[in-house]
Amino acid sequence: MENNNPKAIIIEIRAGVGGDEAALFASDLFRMYTRYAQDRNWEVFVLSENKSEVGGVKEVVFEIKGDTAFEDLKYEAGVHRVQRIPKTEKSGRIHTSTATVAVLPKLEAAQINLNPGEVRIETTKASGPGGQYVNKRMTAVRAVHIKTGLVVTCQSERSLQQNKEQALAIIAAKLKEEERRKNISQIEGKRREQIGSADRGEKIRTYNFPQDRVTDHRINKKWHDIESILNGKIDKMVKQLKQGLN
Repeated sequence: MENNNPKAIIIEIRAGVGGDEAALFASDLFRMYTRYAQDRNWEVFVLSENKSEVGGVKEVVFEIKGDTAFEDLKYEAGVHRVQRIPKTEKSGRIHTSTATVAVLPKLEAAQINLNPGEVRIETTKASGPGGQYVNKRMTAVRAVHIKTGLVVTCQSERSLQQNKEQALAIIAAKLKEEERRKNISQIEGKRREQIGSADRGEKIRTYNFPQDRVTDHRINKKWHDIESILNGKIDKMVKQLKQGLN
């Protein structure tokens, strides 16, 4: 049964090409989506986060609970590119970096059909920034889908069982999305990847700081005031994407 109107979504943001600057940009995107959600009184839960040494994020996975979250944010999936002068750049040279975004509908418990033998569960101590232990209990879960090699880590909850359930939900959502993409591939005679390889050329949107302009390349629309956009003011963008891509 298709989950056409999921009550929650899972968003995964990963730093792509560009090193530290890519991690900082991934953090900017995380802020953009969480503030957009908070403006709508949607709930946001961070499921796992791998921070970089300079204050960015190498990877962050989070859940948003909201009635229209999937409909509003599903078109955010893909490669996002940023062009700006890093704070550490002394010669004023513009750098180009990327981050990938995946948007997955979260499956209800009844929709998760995973055989216990398909997944290997490992437990570790939950760690915080700098490797410090959040607590001494074995609460972090690393789940491995044996057949595909898919690995998910979850340490957001205090309970080991809650983290196990969240990790299994993420694996199930990713497997469901992979199945959907394969079906599309068979119908169209080609494989359609959601986020590609994070190469600079495979982009859905560019955030150009020197020109204070955001361009969505799929609908050829431009918006200004990047700072406002990265602080969650993406209502106009979301509306135009839904009109142009539906």
